[in-house]
Amino acid sequence: MKRRASPTRIGVFMLGALAVLVSAVVMVSGSGLFASRERAQAYFEGSVYGLQIGAPVVLRGVRLGSVVGIGIVHEARPGQPGQLTVPVEIQIDRARILSAATGADLGASGSSAAPTVHELVQQGLTAQLSMQSLLTGLLYVDLDFGRVPPGAAAAASAPRVGHAAMAVIPTVPTPLQELHRQLQQVDIPRLLTDIAGAAAAARQLLADPKLQQTVQELAQASGELRALLARVDRRIDPLADAMQGTLQESRRAAATLAGALADAGDAVDRIRRAADRVSATMARFDRVADDAQPLLEGARRAADELARTAQVLRSATTDDEGALPRIDAAALELARAARAVRDLADLLERQPEAILRGRSVSP
Repeated sequence: MKRRASPTRIGVFMLGALAVLVSAVVMVSGSGLFASRERAQAYFEGSVYGLQIGAPVVLRGVRLGSVVGIGIVHEARPGQPGQLTVPVEIQIDRARILSAATGADLGASGSSAAPTVHELVQQGLTAQLSMQSLLTGLLYVDLDFGRVPPGAAAAASAPRVGHAAMAVIPTVPTPLQELHRQLQQVDIPRLLTDIAGAAAAARQLLADPKLQQTVQELAQASGELRALLARVDRRIDPLADAMQGTLQESRRAAATLAGALADAGDAVDRIRRAADRVSATMARFDRVADDAQPLLEGARRAADELARTAQVLRSATTDDEGALPRIDAAALELARAARAVRDLADLLERQPEAILRGRSVSP
């Protein structure tokens, strides 16, 4: 008789198989089921050939996610050609950005404090296509900050089609696309016309006889200039010697002038000292004259007294005939003495220094 299977054993087996399946899924996904992921869009106007679903999304060399969708959108414009844009949908692990900013464990799960893509866009986040390898030509999405003006980033951040709740990352053209855009703005036909006109004008100028004459005149002027330089070169040495001699003479003259100035300074010093001595002598003369003034006055008064005495003696002795000759002689002596005293007074008045130096002899 056949044995009946135990329901308990079947249930335990099913639970073990389910646990193994869940563990396998978690291991294969790399704990991605619990990660803080967010989707965003980036609209590229150029070609995205080489970009594939699953291509990495990188911020400063750190992979944050991957490309999950690529499409193409046609925007119709009234009266103008339609514009084609390529929306690329990417998925970003915000927890990695938070871990890089806070220094948390890279294996930690996401947190509600992680910045959203919209917040990153407000801080200047932009997207650009870059090449993974020159051999394969595959592209990836490169994220970075501050590559476009804030106004342009804000204008490009508005959603264009569908997914109104999904953030839009502004895009930046690649250097090759920027070069292509600038070349498209160049008016090639006009540029070629200008080049052809410049070439024709150059040919006409080169064929002008006046230009040939001008070239010949320039060659002649160049030869004359070389000859002039040769003459100047031959004469520059004698001129330099003459200038050297003149410089030496100037130095000697300067030395002589310096000596003369020194002698003149000595002479000025001697004259100053002589003037000081003359001033001192004149001061002494003034003091002598001041001291001799009372003496002169006394001499004058003595002379006057002697004269009056002689006159009295002469008048008193007019009656005595015997004594008259002797008295006359005495009166004459007194008169001469009075004159001598008066002359001395006059001399000292005119020449006060006669007391020190003696009487000067008039020429």
